[in-house]
Amino acid sequence: MMNPWTRIGNGLAEAPRIAHVIALFFVVGCAQGFAQEGAEVLPETVGLTLVDWAIIICYGVGTIALGYYFGRKQSSTKEYFVGSGNMPWFLIGVSLFATLLSTISYLSIPGEIVGKGPIYGVTLLAYPIVFLVVGYLLIPVYMKHRVTSAYELLEDKLGLSVRLLGVAMFLLLRLVWMSLLVYLTAKAMSVMIGVGEEYIPHIVLVTGFVAVTYTSLGGLRAVVITDLLQTILLLGGALLVIAMITVDQGGFSWFPTTWQPHWDSQPLFSFDPKTRLTVFGTVVSVGIWYICTAGGDQVSVQRFMATRDATAARRALATQLCVGAFITFVLYIVGFALMGYFVAHPAFLPEGNSLAQNADDMFPRYIAYHLPIGISGLVVSAMFAAAMSSIDSGVNSITAVVTTDLLDRFGLSPKSDRGHVLMARIFAFVIGGIVVIGSSYMGLIEGNITTVTNKTANLLVTPIFGLFYFALFVKRANAPGVWIGWFAGTVTAVLIAFSGYFFGRDPVTGYDPISFQWIAPAAVVVNLFVGHAACAIFDRGDDAQST
Repeated sequence: MMNPWTRIGNGLAEAPRIAHVIALFFVVGCAQGFAQEGAEVLPETVGLTLVDWAIIICYGVGTIALGYYFGRKQSSTKEYFVGSGNMPWFLIGVSLFATLLSTISYLSIPGEIVGKGPIYGVTLLAYPIVFLVVGYLLIPVYMKHRVTSAYELLEDKLGLSVRLLGVAMFLLLRLVWMSLLVYLTAKAMSVMIGVGEEYIPHIVLVTGFVAVTYTSLGGLRAVVITDLLQTILLLGGALLVIAMITVDQGGFSWFPTTWQPHWDSQPLFSFDPKTRLTVFGTVVSVGIWYICTAGGDQVSVQRFMATRDATAARRALATQLCVGAFITFVLYIVGFALMGYFVAHPAFLPEGNSLAQNADDMFPRYIAYHLPIGISGLVVSAMFAAAMSSIDSGVNSITAVVTTDLLDRFGLSPKSDRGHVLMARIFAFVIGGIVVIGSSYMGLIEGNITTVTNKTANLLVTPIFGLFYFALFVKRANAPGVWIGWFAGTVTAVLIAFSGYFFGRDPVTGYDPISFQWIAPAAVVVNLFVGHAACAIFDRGDDAQST
């Protein structure tokens, strides 16, 4: 049997030659950038050159070509949605990482470090716990059920109403998440290419079109292989920023050795719920988010189902966490480097901007104003890649859920496999259109990227996981009890996320009375506690199905 590494090599070798042009431009751009290391950096230097645009265009065309190539031989929804269930674990792991570490993370991690402080880096402490819980408790149970949609599992134990609830929650979660990341990407790219915010709708349209096109053509196989290329490009962009700042500073003098005056207080633990971030709260919040995402989000479950067995799925999870840990660390260092750069060059900050108030803009601003010719195009491509790696996975997963849980479940799907694939591709374009429209409303949400993401896109992760927890692990679970637990957990999440609107913000700091870091922990505890109690109340004493 061919090993996974050989499959990866063969898969990439089969890709159209234009995909390899990206690597060539990457090397040329690096050489061009470091050839200018002695040049003076001017704040007026901005704009993309012909080389930059060539890199971006080649990337966009190359991904569409990949989608077309892998879509030529597709004749079944199993191949389209889960790659026939035998994809290499390494590719699946990288794809999981690329999906969950989107443009939101690419921008928010450096911005969080620059503007608020370094505590976000302790999220890596949660990864070993996530691997043990997901790898040895969740994955073995999930892999017993070879399903296209994770929400099929809900109906088997809890009935159709809970399955439809899970579907509705997932669709809302992913549509809001994709709309947010497309908006944030377009906003950042408008800065990087030197145009005003009035061009954001046009950038959204282009980004969405490319991602939806290659996703609808190539299915999961195209998504996974393209995610590998996107991850390489994303990492390369971050490393280039660190390298260029290090050259500018003549070493690592940019690394902070003292707590910065504009950083928040970020203690180990605090009994004050409005403390924005603590070490303990960050580890718990991120750990719960990862576990709930792996156990209830179709984006994750679909990729586990694309592997051969539980062992391969566990290796894919390990790959995701290892790659994620490394690139999160790199982005963490990018934040330090950006802060050191703008502290050393305060004149490069626009009038009225500060590291505390405009931290999320520092990464795209550096890309736009301070990178040499060719390097800017590479990093813009990395941003483009990060957005599309999330859009493609979201669109593919939503299409799988709509097709399986709604059309197939109620007998509305075409009879032939080819008709299934055609309808799935049409739905992919429709979903992309909804995301483009929804992104136009994301500018109304207040707060920095980290805060906004937790209040919106991550809001429904724990209630969805609660449905799977009761369906797969609670013997006496019943639909009424699960509905009550879900309602209590969702209300808890909403009240904490928008506590500032309900109870008033701190007049000095402007922070909510309850920090967003407690959304996931509080919601999951309330959901499970109330759900268990309600299931006991509504238990009729019948022998429930054991899973």
